[in-house]
Amino acid sequence: MNILSKEIIEIKGIGEETALSLNELGIYTIVQLLEYFPYRYEDYRICNLGDIKHDERITVEGKVHSEPSLTFYGRKKSRLLIRVFVNQLLISVVFFNQPYLKKQITIGDTVTITGKWDQHRQTITGNVLKKGSVIRKQQFEPVYSVRGKITVKGMQRLLSLGLHQYGEYIDDPLPSSILKRYKLLSKKEAIFQIHCPTSPEHLKQARRRLVYEEFLLFQLKMQALRKFEREQSGGVAHEFSIGTVNQFINSLPFPLTNAQKRVVDEILNDLSSPYRMNRLLQGDVGSGKTVVAAIALYASKCAGFQGALMVPTEILAEQHAASLSSILEPQKIKTALLTSSVKGKKRQEILEQLKNGQIDILIGTHALIQDEVNFNKLGLVITDEQHRFGVEQRRILREKGESPDVLFMTATPIPRTLAITVFGDMDVSVIDEMPAGRKQIETYWVKDKMLDRVLKFVSKEIAKGRQAYVICPLIEESEKLDVQNAIDVHSVLNQYFPKEIKVGLMHGRLHATEKEDVMKKFSNNEYQILVSTTVVEVGVNVPNATVMVIYDAERFGLSQLHQLRGRVGRGSDQSYCILIANPKSDVGKERMTIMTETNDGFELSQKDLELRGPGDFFGKKQSGLPQFKVADMVHDFKVLEVARNDAAKLISSTAFWKSDDFHMLLSFLEGTGILNGEKLD
Repeated sequence: MNILSKEIIEIKGIGEETALSLNELGIYTIVQLLEYFPYRYEDYRICNLGDIKHDERITVEGKVHSEPSLTFYGRKKSRLLIRVFVNQLLISVVFFNQPYLKKQITIGDTVTITGKWDQHRQTITGNVLKKGSVIRKQQFEPVYSVRGKITVKGMQRLLSLGLHQYGEYIDDPLPSSILKRYKLLSKKEAIFQIHCPTSPEHLKQARRRLVYEEFLLFQLKMQALRKFEREQSGGVAHEFSIGTVNQFINSLPFPLTNAQKRVVDEILNDLSSPYRMNRLLQGDVGSGKTVVAAIALYASKCAGFQGALMVPTEILAEQHAASLSSILEPQKIKTALLTSSVKGKKRQEILEQLKNGQIDILIGTHALIQDEVNFNKLGLVITDEQHRFGVEQRRILREKGESPDVLFMTATPIPRTLAITVFGDMDVSVIDEMPAGRKQIETYWVKDKMLDRVLKFVSKEIAKGRQAYVICPLIEESEKLDVQNAIDVHSVLNQYFPKEIKVGLMHGRLHATEKEDVMKKFSNNEYQILVSTTVVEVGVNVPNATVMVIYDAERFGLSQLHQLRGRVGRGSDQSYCILIANPKSDVGKERMTIMTETNDGFELSQKDLELRGPGDFFGKKQSGLPQFKVADMVHDFKVLEVARNDAAKLISSTAFWKSDDFHMLLSFLEGTGILNGEKLD
C-alpha cells in the first residue's frame, strides 16, 4: 500500500473531528489532502495603481490623509471610509462591517491595504489592513475552497502539516523522458510550490507541470478507451462496391465540397473496417451534413443493412425524411418517418415493414427507441444534434442492432477544446467548408430604439417577395424577465403591418400538428413574417426567408445566435440578421460585436466557450465534462493539444507498453476501470 493512501488521521495534528470535517470536503487520504489545490492566491506584493486593471485584487501602501468616517446602517452593518495617499494619488478605501478599525488609524499613519480596486471610482474595497510597511514571508497566500468548521487559515495549517510529514513520499508518475523534454518540475516540487509559492515564476512552473500531468493522464485514459473499445467492439464490416457508391455521389444534383469528400472518405473507411465506427461529424449550419449522412446510409444499404437516423424534434425529423427520401428513393431505397404523431394502422404498418426488412432507412425522434421498434438488420445508426440526447437514449438505439456503426452529427460547431476532452474517445470529422456560391449573411446589432427602422427594412424585403423571422426569448409575458415575448410581439406586428402582410406565430407549446401547419404556411409564403421562439433553431428550411430579427439578443449564447442566423441565407438572395439588444455588461457587448464580425461557426463557438465557460456551452451543465483540479480546458488549450498528441504516441507504441515508463502509469490507468490485466496481454 502506498503510504500516501493512508487515512488522513495518520497525519500528526489531525484529530477525529478535523478528519470528519475534511471528509465533508472529499478528503479521506493523505494524497487527497496534498492534492487539494488552491483555487486562487492573495497577492500581497505592493503594486503600482497605474498598472492595475479594474476589479483586480491588489495590495497598496499609503498614508492616511483624513480622519476615518464611520457610518452605521441596517442591523449591525457599518461602512468605514478612509482617504489615503498612494503614490501621490488620493484614493478612497472602504471597509464594510469592520468598525473597530477606526480606533487603529490616525491621520499620517502609513498603512498597507489589500482589497478590490474600482478603477472608475478610484476606490479600494478593503478586506485586510495593516499598520506600517508590511513585508510578508509569503507574498502569495493560497486560498482554498472550504466549508463547515474548516477555515482557509485552518486549511493552510493542515496542508503545512501534511507537506512537512509526508511530502518526501510524493512519487512522480511521469516518464523521465517527458520531464526532460518539457523541462518540467518534479511532482514533489510542483506540489510544494503550488501550496507555498516562493515566486511568481515558481508558481507558474508548478501549475504548468500539474496542468500537463492532468491532461496527459486524462488523455491516456481516453486514448486507451478508444483503442480497446475499437479493437474489441466486434463491429460489422460493410461490404459494398465503392464504384456503386461513387455513381450515387455523381448522380447528386450538386458536386460535393472538398471537405465533404474528405469526410465521406473517412466514414466509408470506417464502414468497411471490421471495427465499429464511433465518429462525430461536425459541420456548420448549411455545410451539407445531410448529404454526407445520405451517402453513408446508401453505402450501408448496398452492404445489405438497414439504417436509422434519430433527431431531437419532429420538425427536424420531417425535414430529414423529406430530404433523404428525395435523394434515396430514386435509388429504390425505401425510407420511412416514425414520430409520436404517427399512430394507429400507419404506425403498425411501419413497424411490421421495418421488422421484415422492407424499410431500408428509418428516420424519427425518440420514437425510434421504443421497445416495439425492431429492425431486421440494423447496420448504421446516425444521431443528429447528438448532445440533445442522453447517453442512455443513444445506447438503446445502438442496441437495436448487433454492434452497428455509429455516426453522431451536430450543427453546433464544438470548439476543438471540448471535442478533445468530451469526445476524446471518438474519431472526429469536420466539414469546415461551405458550398460554393453561398452568400455571407450580413449581421447588424441595433438598440431597441431603432426598432421602427428595423421594421421598415423588413417591409422593404417583403415588398421584394421575401420573408422574415422574428425570434423572441419567451412565449408569454414574464414578471421576472423584462424581455420581449412571442405572443406580445406577434400582436404588435399584426397592428404595425398592413393586413396583406400575414404574421404567423410558433412556439414550443403548440401541438405538433399546429406547428406543422404554421411552418407549412410559412414555407408556402402564406405567412410573410413568422414570430417564433427558438423552436426554429434547427430543422426549418425556407430558402425564401432573407431576414432574421432577434429580440433581446443578449439573452442568447453566441452558438445559439449563430444557429438562429443559419435559418436564413439558404437561397440565392442576400440575407440579413438583425440583433436587437441593449446589453448592460461588457461581455454582452462583446458578444454582440463578435456576431457582427464573423459568420464562422467554429470561431464563434470558441469565443462562446471563452466567454461562458465549458459548463454552460450547450446552455446547460454538460455531465460529460471532466473535472480538473488545476487545468483549464479553455486557457490551457495548447497544453491539452500537446498532452493529447503525447498520449496518442504512447498508447500506439509497443515499446511503451513494455517499458518501465508504462508501469509508472499503469496504476492510474487501472484505477480508471478501463484497463485490466487481461486486456493488456
